[in-house]
Amino acid sequence: MVQFKLPKNSKINQGLTFKIKEKVNSLKILKVYRWDPEKNENPRIDEYELDKKKCGPMVLDALIKIKNEIDSTLTFRRSCREGVCGSCAMNIDGINTLACLKPIDEIKGDVKIYPLPHMKVIKDLVPDLTKAYEQLASIKPWLQTNKNNQNSSLDRLKIKKQSPEKREKLDGKWECVLCFCCTTSCPSYWWNSDEYLGPAVLLQASRWVNDSRDEERKSRLREINDSLKLYKCHSIMNCTRSCPKGLNPAKAIADLKKAIVTEL
Repeated sequence: MVQFKLPKNSKINQGLTFKIKEKVNSLKILKVYRWDPEKNENPRIDEYELDKKKCGPMVLDALIKIKNEIDSTLTFRRSCREGVCGSCAMNIDGINTLACLKPIDEIKGDVKIYPLPHMKVIKDLVPDLTKAYEQLASIKPWLQTNKNNQNSSLDRLKIKKQSPEKREKLDGKWECVLCFCCTTSCPSYWWNSDEYLGPAVLLQASRWVNDSRDEERKSRLREINDSLKLYKCHSIMNCTRSCPKGLNPAKAIADLKKAIVTEL
């Protein structure tokens, strides 16, 4: 009989518990994933008790309170606290989201916090996004000019003026903060991350393909017209469900496929 077992170092152990000394009516328990690469130990889940009345409303507020007042070794990314930078992306209560936008009161029971799935972990709640950013760079996320265009610089500047109607085509795309919540929610990316670009990068590709000021629309489409880069998307829709900004990467990917069929 064949038996499948996970490696010993992949088993998550029960960690430390930090209790509140006084009795409170607004108690909330946070169960947080912890792993330190400098220690030869398995990952663990530490438990922290917090008084919600002495804490801000968001999960990020709770994590900051833990780090500042309870356990300074806890490691996570954060910056703007306004859902703009995408730094505090993590898996909260089973869903990839931004900690600064997730209210504690929306979570029933204990708050379970893990790093983004599938990514290598640098430490605690900090994922390694190196591969994701390399894939982002591969689509050239900037305005490109056509070297064969013989128009003068002044004429090209006039051509690149964007009407409100053309500008509207970028809505639902430019708002992406590259938190990669969508990408790390995608089963296709879990199994094909070496080649498949993933929802976040393809959403960015759609943003530049649809920018009327860009002169390399067709070359961009040819670049992503690949059985692995683009067509590993099977419209599972996890990306759209998990986007903390309410965007629709699945639709953007479908629009890219349609543009390739009609224009190339």
